Amino acid sequence: MANKIKTHKATAKRFQITKGNKVKHRKAGQDHFNARENGNTKRQKRRDIGATKTLEKTIRTLMPYN
Repeated sequence: MANKIKTHKATAKRFQITKGNKVKHRKAGQDHFNARENGNTKRQKRRDIGATKTLEKTIRTLMPYN
């Protein structure tokens, strides 16, 4: 009987795997110091972005069943 691999919960909370098998995550730097940003930057920070290929490989190993 093969053992199950545990999901890394911190990774699971930060990343989502879409229906089309892409890895999405929230753009960094939204926590504070946003008053100094211009409107364009603030708007761009609200969007989710795709993960890079190298990061994606790591995420998929940490989240085996998603």
